[in-house]
Amino acid sequence: MSRRLSSSVARMAEEIGKADAQTSVTSPGSSNSRWAWPSVLRWIPTSTDHIIAAEKRLLSLVKTPYVQEQVNIGSGPPGSKIRWFRSLSDEPRFINTVTFDSKDGSPTLVMVHGYGASQGFFFRNFDTLASRFRVIAIDQLGWGGSSRPDFTCKSTEETEAWFIDSFEEWRKAKNLSNFILLGHSFGGYIAAKYAIKHPEHIQHLILVGPAGFSSESDGKSEWLTKFRATWRGTVLNHLWESNFTPQTVVRGLGPWGPDLVHRYTSARFGIYSTGAVLNEEESKLLTDYVYHTLAAKASGELCLKYIFSFGAFARQPLLHSASEWKVPTTFIYGVHDWMNYQGAQEARKHMKVPCEIIRVPEAGHFVFIDNLAGFHSALFYACRRFLSPSAIDYQSLPEDLISA
Repeated sequence: MSRRLSSSVARMAEEIGKADAQTSVTSPGSSNSRWAWPSVLRWIPTSTDHIIAAEKRLLSLVKTPYVQEQVNIGSGPPGSKIRWFRSLSDEPRFINTVTFDSKDGSPTLVMVHGYGASQGFFFRNFDTLASRFRVIAIDQLGWGGSSRPDFTCKSTEETEAWFIDSFEEWRKAKNLSNFILLGHSFGGYIAAKYAIKHPEHIQHLILVGPAGFSSESDGKSEWLTKFRATWRGTVLNHLWESNFTPQTVVRGLGPWGPDLVHRYTSARFGIYSTGAVLNEEESKLLTDYVYHTLAAKASGELCLKYIFSFGAFARQPLLHSASEWKVPTTFIYGVHDWMNYQGAQEARKHMKVPCEIIRVPEAGHFVFIDNLAGFHSALFYACRRFLSPSAIDYQSLPEDLISA
């Protein structure tokens, strides 16, 4: 299957470009938006075209052929009075999707990224996973190369519905069912919430370093109460409630934003690596990709304060819904993950479906980047009942992994 961009990509680029132009910073004495300026002269040197181009460059490192498309999810959930972007327009919105070639009969694996990320973060995994699965990765609504509607949700319930319902409309448009759903970090939170609402479509749920298990009322937030009483805590809590996000910093730095992102990606990825650190080309392309996805119009990122209170405590924690789960689940954590696997251990006590917890050595929160072999081994083991025995045979947990 050859690589191609569907005709709707151009339509998508024009769509977000118009939205960005309406909210962009203008130069002094000029009525033209920053998009009319050459890239080197823009305060925020990015655009929708930049996002799509950066994604193509990053995925050029992947050897498996793939198809990229913009999947039309309509203007909002059927029967809802609130459209995706809370406007009077019936203009459709799109979910950026990549699908990799696979062997006939391979199980389908849908991959959902975390907060501040996008599907390209899995670029080091696509080749290996596509040898066993039909791999489909998406940018959630409001992130990456997907549509970026104005985010005007006012509650936790509305915010969860934004992501769950947009994913469901995407699933319908792709005519998918009986798939394995993988979510990382915040994407794990959304994947779990989706599985609770729509369990009939999912064969197995894989949560990689999932966010959102604990709340402030769980008795582990004494440090937060004390910190909030300090002036620093007061300021940071105010910024959190004002929806001040990391992306706000990147945009505020303007032309210095790419340098900040470069320092972040260089320092962050590979800290716990087993040796497969990002090479120079990977680092350069990932940095370029990450910058453009972060600096574009704010949309999905504004969910943060509605899903989590200050300190990353969930307002509606997954732990409280554990007894409602109807899908067999595997948790995968890096040993150095700042997301505590003990939340999954507590949830397992209340779950009425099969549940495994696997820890991957020499890996942190981005376990799929830090320890490729360990992550792939954990994933294949988690999905062993769906894979052909002749292709891979895991009857017991591989020795390089840790069972919690």
